[in-house]
Amino acid sequence: MRANLLTGNITGTLVKMTVPMVFGIVSLMLFNLVDSYFVSQLGTDELAALGFTFPVSFAVISLSIGLSVGTSATLAKLIGAGEHQQAKQLTTDNLLLTSILMLLVSSIATQFIDPLFRLLGANSTLLPFIDAYMSVWFVGAVFYVIIMVSNSSLRAYGDTTTPGVIMAFSAILNGILDPLFIFGWGPVPAFGIEGAAIASLLAWGITASLALFNLLLRKRLLLLTIVSWSSCVGHWLMVMRIGFPAALSNMMTPLAAAIMTAVVAEHGAEAVAAFGVGSRLESLALIVNLALSMTLPPFLSQNFGRGSIDRVAKAYRGAMKFALLWQAVVYLILWMFGSGIGGLFSDKPEVVDLIGLWIMIVPIGFGFQAVTFLSASSFNALHQPFKAMRISIFRLFILYVPLGCAGNYLLGLEGMFYGFVIANMLTACLAFFWVRKHLSGLHTSQLPDSP
Repeated sequence: MRANLLTGNITGTLVKMTVPMVFGIVSLMLFNLVDSYFVSQLGTDELAALGFTFPVSFAVISLSIGLSVGTSATLAKLIGAGEHQQAKQLTTDNLLLTSILMLLVSSIATQFIDPLFRLLGANSTLLPFIDAYMSVWFVGAVFYVIIMVSNSSLRAYGDTTTPGVIMAFSAILNGILDPLFIFGWGPVPAFGIEGAAIASLLAWGITASLALFNLLLRKRLLLLTIVSWSSCVGHWLMVMRIGFPAALSNMMTPLAAAIMTAVVAEHGAEAVAAFGVGSRLESLALIVNLALSMTLPPFLSQNFGRGSIDRVAKAYRGAMKFALLWQAVVYLILWMFGSGIGGLFSDKPEVVDLIGLWIMIVPIGFGFQAVTFLSASSFNALHQPFKAMRISIFRLFILYVPLGCAGNYLLGLEGMFYGFVIANMLTACLAFFWVRKHLSGLHTSQLPDSP
């Protein structure tokens, strides 16, 4: 189902687009949880090896997110301007060069698995498991990125239902294939940790084929011709102008998290365990606004391309109000059930108490955090990727890490958690007024010249 982004009711359109993406994001989360669950049954070494792969796999995922953001923003602007044929050509060119790029990245990365993971601290016991997993995973990553870029192309046209179904199908297929290839069954041998990568490769490969089939034959958004290689490269650079800064912004988040985890580690293993649980709760608590951050940009970009700045401004204001209200409701729910949530993750009183402390403080800032990343997404949608990146840098390395460290120095973990809240509040205020100022400037530039 394709929503009407240019003339439809703003609130209704965004709701219609966002709900399917919530289920899609949940599916992606389950994809990773299922892998971890089945691999954990192989043993501690295998699970530790899988843990070492996360920084590298997240780098590839960040690249795919960046390409998706660039694709969605560029395509949606062309569609809003009525340039549908060029939009189809850009969709085709972008998928072609993205596939070539990922083939090159995967081919090169496969040759450096051992030295790369030795650099990350993996020992000789874990390296065989890592090598077996990543040598297959890098091949599958090509299909994963194709899926992400295909889905972002559909979102640019206002279709979020199909991407949601595609992501859910991929997760279900992976869940079925994981135990089959990890533990073996009938004629299929047990591949161990390599089986988890084989399952991902097959799930992504089949899903990518279906996504491309959908784009080509059902949606008719792909062309079977290339105008010229120079035009192809030009289109790809248009996408990367937004995609590259967006990818860098995504890579900053785990870096900041790693720094703060190292600080938390000073308080002992219980604190690290509680902080890890908090990170997982954060993803769940923000899931609706994370989905909105994927559906708001196509709406803004299409209307931006058409010159409907009033609709852009109204949608942005509405999204900010919703983000604050929704996260306030989520905080109340967490506050009401906070004492019992910790017990779901640990039976150690120290860990349960620290999870409770995290729940009482950190989620206060989630509404402001949502305003921040929605504002960054809005800047990407308005083809201002470096402003979006500056918001991320300001939040993480000017406020979040320094205030968290200062709070930890003064008041321990409680002070650190309050530091996170203050950082999110200050960044949200800055981001909101910066986007409003930019939109005001766009609106003024459209006014007719005075006589």
